[in-house]
Amino acid sequence: MPDGANTSALLLAQAVAPFSRTELGWELVNIAAAAALLTVALAAIAIFFFHRRTRELTLIYFSLFCTLYAVRLLAYRPSIRALFDASPTFWSYVAWVISSILIFPGGLFLYQVVGEELRKFLRWLLIARALFAVFEILAVALGVSLAKLCVADNVKVLATLVATALFLAASRLRPGPRTRMTHEIRILAVGFLVWLLLVLHANLLALKISRGHNVEVLGALVFVACLGYVTANRTFANEERLLAINKELEIARRIQSSTLPQSVPTLAGLEIAARYVPMSAVAGDFYDFLCIDEKRVGILVADVTGHGIPAALIASMLKVAFAGQAGHADDPARVLSGLNHSLCGKFEAHFVTAAYLFVDLEKSLLHYAAAAHPPLLLASDAASTVREIEENGLMLGMFPQAIYTSVEIRIAPGDRCLLYTDGILEAKNAAQEQFGKSRCKEMLEAQREVPAARFANNLLDRVAGFSGYNSARSQEDDITLLVLDFQ
Repeated sequence: MPDGANTSALLLAQAVAPFSRTELGWELVNIAAAAALLTVALAAIAIFFFHRRTRELTLIYFSLFCTLYAVRLLAYRPSIRALFDASPTFWSYVAWVISSILIFPGGLFLYQVVGEELRKFLRWLLIARALFAVFEILAVALGVSLAKLCVADNVKVLATLVATALFLAASRLRPGPRTRMTHEIRILAVGFLVWLLLVLHANLLALKISRGHNVEVLGALVFVACLGYVTANRTFANEERLLAINKELEIARRIQSSTLPQSVPTLAGLEIAARYVPMSAVAGDFYDFLCIDEKRVGILVADVTGHGIPAALIASMLKVAFAGQAGHADDPARVLSGLNHSLCGKFEAHFVTAAYLFVDLEKSLLHYAAAAHPPLLLASDAASTVREIEENGLMLGMFPQAIYTSVEIRIAPGDRCLLYTDGILEAKNAAQEQFGKSRCKEMLEAQREVPAARFANNLLDRVAGFSGYNSARSQEDDITLLVLDFQ
């Protein structure tokens, strides 16, 4: 009894021996085509996983289509069948199943590149083919012969081709403006037409309506080449578009960085530490100063709803509006009213929360007002606990008639103020617990003697440690923090 290797060799020899030169040539052509398709499929999958930021799904559908078609080609080859210990019926079922599902990756590929009108047709076509697939599976379970199923499959393919042709003809003859075919669609149409004719010929051969050799594989190679061209074109176009977007974001980041203060004001008796940590390249948080003289300064901290470029554009508008409030910088309520008047009607679906603090070192007074902003935190030697100072009006940019009021606070040497945006308070850990005001207060009480700059760094480190921000878990909101020490 020969061993497994000898048996396979014997079967292979028996399968190849009866071939004529022409048949052997077609056998090699089909195997080579299948090998080429599998290679292309692996390359497409590799490109998808190495360039995942492009999210080009056509790579996946293209790879599935090539893989399934290659396996079907190999399943039909007698030389390949001879290498495995499986019955001809098994290989016939494999080829039949692949034929039934091959339209799905192909249809999904086309769905990504065609217009909305063709997408509707593809949806109905894929639904109809899915129903046929369910019916065919039930037919197999009920014992329907493979020969009958193959005939039904041939009829189904021909019906699909006829329906597609009728739809395309009807869409071109329909009155009204026509959607111009893109370059990608024209390439696909040419490849599909070539394949369509050879598929039609193959199905007519199977139904014994026509004669000759089955050369469908040549049409498939032409169509796959067109699919590959479109896939590569879309992938490279997405890469270029992504590079352009990244370049624009970098420019936007530099512009926004230039709108923020390059340094903090230097006043005798006041130490200011500012920290700005955006969650993305550009952000909606903003802070700025209005320096009146060596004893008086106005400080604004604001937070635009949303993130990214829209929020950053509103923040740049806020800078221009804030610069126009210098004439009454000592009146926080008037400053916020002026900002609100400048922003109302300029944008929709966004608003701004803000806090404005005017520091008068000569009189040892603070004047504070806010617009729907988290409260000012004040740690004082005179008080046993950290005070929350909240003097809030409505958010900026939404209500033209909004009214704001301010509060006066007396300060003493050793006091510390904390101005911030809600990115600190709302930072969450893995259990979805927020960092909250209580932890900020604890740090203010525990680190009274720590210099302002180091305290600001410590607080940001504490927030990052609490939330687990790292390369795997990104920051969920912009963070701005200003620490004021009165000396």
